[in-house]
Formats: sequence, structure tokens, C-alpha cells
Amino acid sequence: MHVLLVEDDAVLADGLARVLSAHGMAVDVVNNGSQADAMLQRVEVAVLVLDIGLPGIDGFEVVRRLRARGSSVPVLLLTARDAIEDRVRGLELGADDYLVKPFATAELVARLKALARRTAPQPAVLALGRLTLDSNSKRARVGERVVDLSVREWAVLEYLLQHGTRVVSKQQIIDAILPWGEDVTLNAVEVYVSRLRLKLGDAGVNIRTIRGFGYMLETAPA
Repeated sequence: MHVLLVEDDAVLADGLARVLSAHGMAVDVVNNGSQADAMLQRVEVAVLVLDIGLPGIDGFEVVRRLRARGSSVPVLLLTARDAIEDRVRGLELGADDYLVKPFATAELVARLKALARRTAPQPAVLALGRLTLDSNSKRARVGERVVDLSVREWAVLEYLLQHGTRVVSKQQIIDAILPWGEDVTLNAVEVYVSRLRLKLGDAGVNIRTIRGFGYMLETAPA
């Protein structure tokens, strides 16, 4: 996921860039609104993290210009201002979310991933082997058999299917399927995976454990 971070505090910007990079994000950093506006016109990014109090063109104006160009890039505002009017103004201009400084970096990461998930196009039906997931009807089937899944079991299975046969870690699953601020352990992911294995039965799909790395889907031998 490519993130553009716009922050004029060099120490904070460096720290945030390191955190986001550690979570597998590609991060570009600029320190003023003019640079951000120019970069957004020539580079495609997945999410924009934007401080409001910037020198020159402030964050509000960056958002206004971005939306005036018809861009739908999700925007998360960072601000030290706690006035409700500033938050409302940012959202009315087209920002998608905001965080008031100081904030926990874990919350920033979770919110960015949530914004990226909401805006990323996904196919309505995911399939592997005899297993199909229909995101419109929220119905899982193995052949003609309907599989009864809990909300979190569905979310884990959907995330695995979205990544095909690539390995995903337990932490990646937690970050992807849970709202920010909700506390779930790595052991809970193991429980959901164990339940899914039992329910999938003859789906022709295995959830394989890659020790030390996470899980991946693979088609089962006939």
C-alpha cells in the first residue's frame, strides 16, 4: 500500500514513516502543502495522511484541490487542533477520517488499513476449489452446500481468499478484519482458522499453516 505522508514536523514524520514501513507500507514524505498538491497530481497513492497545519497551503486547501480534481484517494487528517469546527470542515471538504495529536501509532495503522479496504474494489464472488463466497449475499457455499459462518469466521476466510495462495500472518489478519481499537489475540485467529477447517470439509481447499509466517490457502488433492 502506497502512502503519502504530509507532515512538517520532521521528527514526527520520520517516526511515522518508520512505523508505516514496518507494517509493509511504501511511504513518501513531504513537508508542505504545495509539495503534496504537486505530488498528488503526478503520483497515484492508496492513502493520503495529511497534517492540517502546514506552511503555505494548509491541509484544508490540499483536500479541496484534491477533490476538485475528482480524486477519490482516501484522506486521513492529522491535527493538533481539538476544535470541532476544524474536524467538521475537513470532513465537509472531503476527508474520510481524522486523528487528533497525540495519537497511538497502532490506531493510525489500523485506520489506514481500514480506509484502504473500504476503497479497494473487490470481486463480488471469490472462489477456490469447490468453495465460493458471495460478498453481496454474505453466503458461503461448498458446491451446493451452504456453510454457516460467524461474522469473524467469514472475515478471516474472505481475507484469505482475497490473497489467493499467498501467505498472510496472524497479525495481518487481525489488522484487516477488525475495527481499530478492538482487542483480539493471535490465539483467537488460530481458533477461527480451526473452526473454518472443520466447516469447509469437502471444499477442496486447505488452510495451510506456514510455521513462523502464518496461513495460506491451497487446493486439496482430489
